[in-house]
Amino acid sequence: MLNRYIEEGVVGQTSFIDCLHIAMATIHNANILVSWNFKHIANVVRILGYNSVNLTESYKQLDIRSPRELSYNEEE
Repeated sequence: MLNRYIEEGVVGQTSFIDCLHIAMATIHNANILVSWNFKHIANVVRILGYNSVNLTESYKQLDIRSPRELSYNEEE
């Protein structure tokens, strides 16, 4: 699955470790993956690409978010 992300052009060869994070979260059925990596992971274009590959490989879509999206401030 790692190589499929690269083969499908979701990310380039240099992003193998990022693909490993996505694949591990997907294979282990994580509910959500949180990342500050906006270039290769928490990026709407990349998320669509990762999830397209996941669905093709019969895995569920992975919810990928930035920590900022999940922060909660009681005073707001």
